[in-house]
Amino acid sequence: MIESASITVTGMKCVGCETTVKNTLEALDGILLVNASSKNDQVDIEFDNAKISLDDIMASISNAGFNVK
Repeated sequence: MIESASITVTGMKCVGCETTVKNTLEALDGILLVNASSKNDQVDIEFDNAKISLDDIMASISNAGFNVK
């Protein structure tokens, strides 16, 4: 089933950080859409929850060096 989520992510300071988060998530199976905004400290995603969980997505963002709230 397709789900949408908005995740608060701190530590993104520039477009390069947004790109890092976007590339990290797009490499995961089940991710359909990623929009990262350093200005809003937010990452909006669409994903297939049959392939990946929200917890796994948040862990991937954390592993990339950013704080998930």
